[in-house]
Amino acid sequence: MKLDKALLASITLASSTLFAAPAMAADDKDAIWSAIKSLEEKVEMTADAMDSDSAGKHGHGTSSGKTTIGGYGEMHYNNLDSKKEVDFHRSVLFLGHEFSNKTRFFMEWDLEHAGTMELEQSFLEFDISDKTSVKTGVVLIPVGIINETHEPPTFYGVERNPVENKIIPTTWREGGVGISGELAEGWSYDAYLTSGLETSSGDGYAVRDGRQHVIKAVAEDLAYTGRIKWVGMPGVEIAATYQRQGDMTQGADATAGAASLIETHAVITRGATTLKALYAAWDLDGSGPESNGSNEQNGWYIEPSYKVTPKFGIFARYNEWDNTAGSATDSKYKQTDVGANYWPEENVVVKLDIMDQGGKGTDSGFNLGVGFQF
Repeated sequence: MKLDKALLASITLASSTLFAAPAMAADDKDAIWSAIKSLEEKVEMTADAMDSDSAGKHGHGTSSGKTTIGGYGEMHYNNLDSKKEVDFHRSVLFLGHEFSNKTRFFMEWDLEHAGTMELEQSFLEFDISDKTSVKTGVVLIPVGIINETHEPPTFYGVERNPVENKIIPTTWREGGVGISGELAEGWSYDAYLTSGLETSSGDGYAVRDGRQHVIKAVAEDLAYTGRIKWVGMPGVEIAATYQRQGDMTQGADATAGAASLIETHAVITRGATTLKALYAAWDLDGSGPESNGSNEQNGWYIEPSYKVTPKFGIFARYNEWDNTAGSATDSKYKQTDVGANYWPEENVVVKLDIMDQGGKGTDSGFNLGVGFQF
């Protein structure tokens, strides 16, 4: 029973009091006890009926399973040559429901910059064997280090690194279906068929500007993504992803053709020290992308970090990226970041980093941030 436990407790207390009365006849006690038991049963039935009626009114009916709620968020203060601003960058609400031990649903709503709501994920996941599952819906593309795991307490630096922003357009999600499984001990794979990017000459064929966010996404050409990952040694992750799309302009530009992405990365942790390294490169076919050098877009970074204590860590990161690497001019950006994270709680973080750009980049300054997940 879910209601009126206090009432039943009172009845039970009353019954014990009555039985404790020394002057009461045994027959009277039996009659009172019978009446109390009858009253308890009626209260139980009434409470169950009220619970059932309430569930029906709220649309739950006879639904079974487990529902979980979570989320994350982060606020930034950027003091840079290019801007000085405070931004509640994102506030994300997560909802998950387990229909059974083989079928699950996940959804994330992302409120960007305290004003724009976006759907970050929304998919069903089915286990078709002990080692294989299928996802369908709005899914995160299995590429890079932070596209799938990007909660603020999980990475160093106030802003996400520029390579996994300009070359891998994190957070990158598409609509479609994917299968994931275990090949052998330590080896796993992902294979996805999804909607693709839609770039144009107007945005210089920049991959980040091609994200459609699965909002009536043009699907003249779908994208195929495959990843192989190895975690066969404690503290080590090595992965490689390949994606191909027949036409990144979705048929809107006859001067553009197929686009392919290769990405590989390693994350190695030994004690308090972690080393991350990533490389990603796009190859775009066609005279259109070739005309401004965007037929080649690539980038890489390396990031060592050290946990001084379980609550305090320091890092340094060097980044290079170029969205027009095929041009004859030097269009490469370079950026160095150094800073620290402080975790007052495991899932709460305060961040500081100093940023300095070189090459084509001219922005420098510092960033402060606070983030959480639950």
